[in-house]
Amino acid sequence: QLQASGGGLVQPGGSLTLSCVASLSTFRHLTMSWVRQAPGKEFEWVSSIDGYGYGTSYADSVKGRFTISRDNSKNTLYLQMTELKPEDTAVYFCQNAAATMRGEGTLVTVSS
Repeated sequence: QLQASGGGLVQPGGSLTLSCVASLSTFRHLTMSWVRQAPGKEFEWVSSIDGYGYGTSYADSVKGRFTISRDNSKNTLYLQMTELKPEDTAVYFCQNAAATMRGEGTLVTVSS
């Protein structure tokens, strides 16, 4: 029901935009989040956005570099990532805020 895409290999300082398409009729009503899991580490919350797309929040580690957004007409969630750092390397997942639905992740590797 949730499918993330857009990951890849990028050099430090580079940018990527992730997308997550939701096959959910309730998508527009859901607060959605991006989370990530680095190799050998626990899941880390990255960012959330409310159903209207007006309220957003970010982890301190990505604040000012990442931007979350959504297009409810396309049932799609986005994460624009800039000024990427090696420590941003992880598998990125989209999920509903309650974490009851999580799709397949997309791998982001930041390396020179």
